[in-house]
Order: sequence, then C-alpha cells, then structure tokens
Amino acid sequence: MQELSIIVAIGKNNEIGKDNNLLWRLSDDLKRFKQITTGHTIVMGRKTFESLPKGALPNRRNIVLTKQDINIEGVEIVHSKEALFSIIASDEKVFIIGGASIYESFINEADTMHLTKVNASFDADVYFPNFDETQWQLITKEEFSANEKNEYAYTYQYLKR
Repeated sequence: MQELSIIVAIGKNNEIGKDNNLLWRLSDDLKRFKQITTGHTIVMGRKTFESLPKGALPNRRNIVLTKQDINIEGVEIVHSKEALFSIIASDEKVFIIGGASIYESFINEADTMHLTKVNASFDADVYFPNFDETQWQLITKEEFSANEKNEYAYTYQYLKR
C-alpha cells in the first residue's frame, strides 16, 4: 500500500519561504530530508523545483506538478492531481516537498508528515497551510539545539493520520 507523506520545515508562524528561498539552513535537517526521501518519489511545484540549487534531486523520482507547459530534463511533469496519481500508482512512498499550494492540495490526503518546527519567526511570503493537528498522531519527536551547523533550535516530529 502506498504511503503519501508531507515533508516540511516551518517557522513559528508556519513560514516556509521568501523570494523562492528557504529561510534558514539546518544542515542536520537537510541530511534527514535526503535520508528520508532518497530512493523514493518526490512531488513539488514548479517554483519549488526552480529553488533547488542543482536542479533535480539525485536518486529520487522527481515530479513537478504545474499548470505550465514546460519540459525539464530528468523531471516528470504533470498538470493535475489525477495525472499525478495515475503515474505514481505503483510507487511505495511518495513525498510532497512543497511549495505552499502543493502542500495545501495534499494536506488532507497525506498519510504521514515529517514536520520540522524551527524555533524562530521569520519574514516570509510563503506559508504552510493551517491543518487540524487533532487528525494527526505524534509518533516520534526529537528536539535539537542551535549549534555551529544549525543556526536555530528546532523540533522534528513524525506524525501519522
């Protein structure tokens, strides 16, 4: 059975980005993202893809969900959720990696959520959608202090619906 997961890092006010960039650098959280998503399918919007420093993420099936008629080498393009679901039907794990409208589109369908809560507020122009936390069960929670690799303290939570 397929698992649809959201993976996201948010600030205290659900901030996720500004000017198509991340708001913070958390080296250890980026390593966790890589470890969790490698070998699986990742789904993102066009702007999220454009924000990736080196293009398609290696060792993952990269899919961009967009209304635009574009071609990107090494990336599959779909124009609707229906088209997406038809091409990922046999994929074991699928990760929704952003941005805001893509998260909002899938928040009520996701089975699990990898949620990093950064312990700071940021000036942002993109936010993670509000969601009903009572629909989610906390499976694991780890707290991390700020250090030389991670500018801010943060909490990682793994949630299941």
